[in-house]
Amino acid sequence: MRVKIAGTGSCLPRLRVTNDDLGTIMDTSDAWIRSRTGIGARHIAVEETTTGMSVEAARQALEEAGMKPEELELIIAATLTPDHVLPPLSCEVQRELGAVHAAAYDLCAACSGFVFALNTAQAYIQSGMYRKILIIGAETLSKLMDWTDRSTCVLFGDGAGAAVITAGEEGIFAGTQGSDGAKGDVLSCGGRPLEHPFQRKEAEAVHPYVKMNGQEVYKFAVRTVPKCISQVLEQAQWQPQDISLFLLHQANQRIIEAVAKRIRQPMEKFPVCLEECGNISAASVPVLLDRVNKEGRLQRGDRIVLAGFGAGLTWGAAALTW
Repeated sequence: MRVKIAGTGSCLPRLRVTNDDLGTIMDTSDAWIRSRTGIGARHIAVEETTTGMSVEAARQALEEAGMKPEELELIIAATLTPDHVLPPLSCEVQRELGAVHAAAYDLCAACSGFVFALNTAQAYIQSGMYRKILIIGAETLSKLMDWTDRSTCVLFGDGAGAAVITAGEEGIFAGTQGSDGAKGDVLSCGGRPLEHPFQRKEAEAVHPYVKMNGQEVYKFAVRTVPKCISQVLEQAQWQPQDISLFLLHQANQRIIEAVAKRIRQPMEKFPVCLEECGNISAASVPVLLDRVNKEGRLQRGDRIVLAGFGAGLTWGAAALTW
């Protein structure tokens, strides 16, 4: 059983915050941020929610797929910033869409989340368990930022992307994913401490915001992403020159350029939305996918590669026929 992407959608918050805007509230500048990251702006939620953005992206994807919500059999939401601990984001999306026949659950693989969800959807379809699946990558990262720390808060944004995955008779799909928990501390965010009547010692303080060792993340990405891309190309029996577009997680322009150089492919094959959106974690790959789709840069039969990498540490890639 093959799989295909039948529809895509995305949603960004209305508020667009430029580097110059950040320069009015902290010691930074457009030149400083652009030269180190390639980011020029990001969209920050004010009234929007992770659920609301996910629902809008999902509706767009369903419309392009020509599918009603009641036809969905499964919803997988990749996120580390749901609106609530309970209920899960996927179940809130199910409720709002009216996808009454779909099972729903969340997964968290940070910036690799959408690719993990895509690989999971492919496995479900190949097994014959489901044929019509909605996958979502959505984040409201602005609530995890220390807005006095210019080394992290300037990097991230909010948004959501979605894709409808269906069974197909033709096409190729190859996927890989991996994790290295031993190095997870290079990109972290603390959770709620253990506090209850039976704990006698004072709870240890936790850092409630994202912390990142940028140099270590960079070295991890430029080493790991080319390898996982090579793995899926080998599975599909394709060569890098056979690929129309490489859609990478939008973390840093330098990382994308380094990956392109290592696999010896021109930057024209590596579209970016980083300059406008920043790093949206699990949402960055589907937002980019929807953008190139809406721009008409994808034609049926094109060969594409999607790759994500980030906290965990996690990484994953998928090669497929559009």
